Amino acid sequence: MDLRDLKLFLHLTESCHFGHTAKAMHVSPSTLSRQIQRIEEQLGHSLFLRDNRTVKLTFAGEQLKQFAQQTLLQYQQLLHSLNHQSPSLTGELRLFCSVTAAYSHLPQVLDKFRAEHPLVEIKLTTGDAADAVDRVQFDAADLGIAGKPEKLPDNVSFAKIGEIPLVLIAPSLPCAVRTLSTQEHPNWNNIPFILPEHGPSRKRIELWFRRHKINHPQIYATVSGHEAIVSMVALGCGIALIPAVVVENSPEPVRNRILLLENISLVEPFELGVCALGKRLHEPLIKAFWGLLPHEIT
Repeated sequence: MDLRDLKLFLHLTESCHFGHTAKAMHVSPSTLSRQIQRIEEQLGHSLFLRDNRTVKLTFAGEQLKQFAQQTLLQYQQLLHSLNHQSPSLTGELRLFCSVTAAYSHLPQVLDKFRAEHPLVEIKLTTGDAADAVDRVQFDAADLGIAGKPEKLPDNVSFAKIGEIPLVLIAPSLPCAVRTLSTQEHPNWNNIPFILPEHGPSRKRIELWFRRHKINHPQIYATVSGHEAIVSMVALGCGIALIPAVVVENSPEPVRNRILLLENISLVEPFELGVCALGKRLHEPLIKAFWGLLPHEIT
């Protein structure tokens, strides 16, 4: 077993779902299954009780979980000790954010961090911002840029770096969706919407539906990632309530096909920030990055 094996195993003990762990740890489900089987063969004991719906730890699995936690903690303590002895911070820092955040908010912080700690290797992964908190919570990322959820997990710290307003967008090219959405008094129940799968934006859209008494909205599609939603609106598939920063950072050919709907009563902006496990804020790399944030910590 190596550290990677232990991290995969620990993530699986938290998620209790092979598919979720495989996605979060960037391996295929078959690869994850083979690695767990290899560990079981090395130990000579089954680690999980599996059926079609659940994954539970065996007694041997519980013992290995304690061993893995202690081993990874000792490894982090070793890195901490070595970094304190070194004149410059070294190592790998794993960041997760959306493609938009990589353009709009990450550079200003990352430029400062790279200037002060040039020997640190940055590993950046992009994806749906709504997954950032889970990535951090399950140790698939050290830091994530995310919209603050309504209920922040108790073990996750959040540093606010900005507020993100939302805008209602429609296709600008002639089509049925544009015609319906630009009427003087649009009937929102008759207009198809494109929604994010989950996250702060989804919560605000649901609030907007309630305020406009849209009891049975037409949902054209639910999409993972705001950038894909903008593209679908540009193609005339529907309208969307979207963070303004996503539209502003979209490629020009896409922006030219987008129409901002005026005089629409919108919902409150959501907080954007950096999240990390509270118990890891003392670690040298995370502490150094955290200290450069213009943040309000919650």
